[in-house]
Amino acid sequence: MNTLNTSTLAALEEMLQNTARSAPPDYLPIYFFSASNGQQNIGHLNPEFIPYLQESLSKESIVGIHLGHDALKITAGRPHDVSNNLSKLADRMRLGGFIPGWRNEQFAWVDQNGHEYFRLERAAFRTFGFRSMATHINGYTKAGNLWLGRRSETKTTDPGRLDNLAAGGIGADETPWVNARRELWEEAGVPAHLATQIEPVGRIHMRRPIAGRGFHDEQLFIYDLELAENFIPTNHDGEVSGFIEIPFSEAAARILADEFTSDAAFVTADFILRNHKRTQELAFK
Repeated sequence: MNTLNTSTLAALEEMLQNTARSAPPDYLPIYFFSASNGQQNIGHLNPEFIPYLQESLSKESIVGIHLGHDALKITAGRPHDVSNNLSKLADRMRLGGFIPGWRNEQFAWVDQNGHEYFRLERAAFRTFGFRSMATHINGYTKAGNLWLGRRSETKTTDPGRLDNLAAGGIGADETPWVNARRELWEEAGVPAHLATQIEPVGRIHMRRPIAGRGFHDEQLFIYDLELAENFIPTNHDGEVSGFIEIPFSEAAARILADEFTSDAAFVTADFILRNHKRTQELAFK
């Protein structure tokens, strides 16, 4: 049964209206400052982290990093130099226990014009509330089912929760397109000749505070991929414990039952609503 009732659709629509939340008022803004362009807000710092950071910087300062009572300011410079300064800051936060799940992978902070300002350990992006990027791929069949992955219990973030067919953070040297195809193979065993069939369908800006952590700010690049009825996903990187194939209606129910990661819930809800709208339009033709 793949029928979606009015109340379920309304709940999904309401949820998608709240993808980007403001930072709590007690979070300290982080500004990138340059003499030519002034300052721009690029992150937010959990107030629980501030005393440790104040003590650390008072003992030994870091070039280009200034913590005041109203903001943490990062002085502009060459991306290489800014990256080195922020790396020192992140190392200290890691030693203080404020950056769990260190990955030894780098994300890039890119402005709205596509210019890269710095690179930093990916796990530090949430600690400082820096905007990152990720891809999410909806895997579906003509029969009206979605393939969903269940995250490994060993994952630092959202262990055991439902996720999309494949999803992952976009590394510093990747484009969304390249990342999506890589994640499809690593997480779901989708071969290259099938992964090239992905369809870019939109983007969701996800912003929310994470209790005890930092501020999650991420651009989600969304793709759809139609799968053959006989295709069975197979994980290769150990980050997915298994897969389930379920009707859209069951996926909606599981979203509302809070079984998904926050990101995957929004992406899947968006897919279900788009599919419902398309079905309704075809019915009236």
